[in-house]
Amino acid sequence: MMKNRVHNSTKVRVLTSTLLLLMLTLASCNSKEKSEAGTAEAAIENEDRDVITITENQFTSGGMELGTIAMQEFNTVVKANGMFAVPPQNQADVSAFFAGYVKDITLLPGHAIKKGQVLFTIENPEYVQAQQDFLEAQGRLSYLKSDYERQKELMADNVTSKKNFLKAESEYTVTLAQYQSLKKMLSLMNINPNTLTGDNIRSVISVLSPLSGYATTINATKGMYLNPSDIAVTVTNTDDLHIELKIFEKDLPMVKTGQQINVRLQNDMDNIYMGEVHLVNKSINAQNRTVDVHGDLVNEEEVKLFAPGMYIEAEILTTSAEHPALPSEAVANIDNDYFVLVKENTTTFKRVLVKIGATNNGFTQILNAADFKPNMEFLTKGAFNLITE
Repeated sequence: MMKNRVHNSTKVRVLTSTLLLLMLTLASCNSKEKSEAGTAEAAIENEDRDVITITENQFTSGGMELGTIAMQEFNTVVKANGMFAVPPQNQADVSAFFAGYVKDITLLPGHAIKKGQVLFTIENPEYVQAQQDFLEAQGRLSYLKSDYERQKELMADNVTSKKNFLKAESEYTVTLAQYQSLKKMLSLMNINPNTLTGDNIRSVISVLSPLSGYATTINATKGMYLNPSDIAVTVTNTDDLHIELKIFEKDLPMVKTGQQINVRLQNDMDNIYMGEVHLVNKSINAQNRTVDVHGDLVNEEEVKLFAPGMYIEAEILTTSAEHPALPSEAVANIDNDYFVLVKENTTTFKRVLVKIGATNNGFTQILNAADFKPNMEFLTKGAFNLITE
């Protein structure tokens, strides 16, 4: 009886262990099947995410375009900052050669100026004295010249003494020097010495513009006392407006005369103006380690759009080479990975990872272009939003 109980108990334990093992096996199989199913679903989901369907209506209404990888020219550029400026001969700081009070000035910044035009007038009683001295020297000179020539003839005939001749010569020479210096002074005063008489002596003189251009700075005001060193008006001729840039010394070996310059205004980066390197300085600024580069605008009509002192950003095109590329609009950046849309059939596009290089003139270099067939089409316009969605 006791043996039967032990035997039955053993059977129960074996049966329980078998059932438990069977349940664990089934659970493991279910878990594996679920895991495999989940992996398959994830793969399908990822594949679906990379495939984008675009209907013909969407393609047309969205203004989308197709294109292929093509060879494009890429330039190595040297970036530089600078401004528009004029050469030294095109700008004049005008001051009066003689001190005086400003009597009349009607200029405003921006006024057009002609060469020889009166900029302002100044007044000083001392001008009268200079004109008087000139007329007196002019009057004495005629008599002294006649006396000198007479004494010279008498000296040749041994009729007069050498002392009288030397005295006449000295007085004539000194007076002639005074006359010539006063004549030059009157010319600086813009007073014509050839027409000056006692009746037209004046205390007011005019200051004339040395060049044509525009009044860019007005420092003088009516009634102001001007010293000869005071700058009253600045006149600038903008006809020869040029580009002044600064490059770093490491870029100096790459920049040469004749290279193209792309110029952009700091407040208008969309428009590009073409220039050309005209001159490269051979001296390096010791403080900021930069080199001055001068350039000219290719289109002379564009000079009228700018003014001296306008800040610009520029790119100097130094070398160029051709590389396979797509329009930059066809490439989208997602977390520093770059993707394009490759056409698979009429309505289906696939998102594909690409490696990019340089970007220039609206095109982006595709480093792994060999991974694609030569005639493979890409969505080149309208792709960015579809890739990033």
